[in-house]
Amino acid sequence: MQFIDDSTLAFEGVRFDVRRREYVNENGKTVRYDVVDHPGAVVILPIFDEYSIVMIRNQRIAVGEILWELPAGTLEPEEAPGITAYRELIEETGYEAAEMESLTTFYSSPGISNEIMHVYVAKELNFVGQQLDGGEVIVPEIIPWTKVIEMIKSGEVKDGKTLTTLLFYISM
Repeated sequence: MQFIDDSTLAFEGVRFDVRRREYVNENGKTVRYDVVDHPGAVVILPIFDEYSIVMIRNQRIAVGEILWELPAGTLEPEEAPGITAYRELIEETGYEAAEMESLTTFYSSPGISNEIMHVYVAKELNFVGQQLDGGEVIVPEIIPWTKVIEMIKSGEVKDGKTLTTLLFYISM
């Protein structure tokens, strides 16, 4: 893929920008495409004990629902993904991890965005208190693995990053 113009800013947002990309496809045709330019994010699988994990109920304005999710967050400028994972786990769940292991990475929505999700597994959790950002409405809950599987099968878990992370972890 040969980019002709990769720098036109179409929209500047608070958390991400939209860039207009122009490229020549394999058939030699010039194509314009809008891409969400995202700094990247983390998703954390907090292992509470061998039988359960910590999930959150998170109010998502874009879909108008409260979703079951794993804790996650956007990378701050110049912040390493592991630092983001550690910070977001405390903010959203109130748990601090003595062990934070990098598991994998994936593109969250490569049809419209360049966002890379960095997946971490958090172990040896210690409750230190939730530290939500202003405006966030997040409720953490300890969920047994058996219930997590039921929630996935029933469609209660609708969040893509959560489903991807759980599938990857379970398949190991």
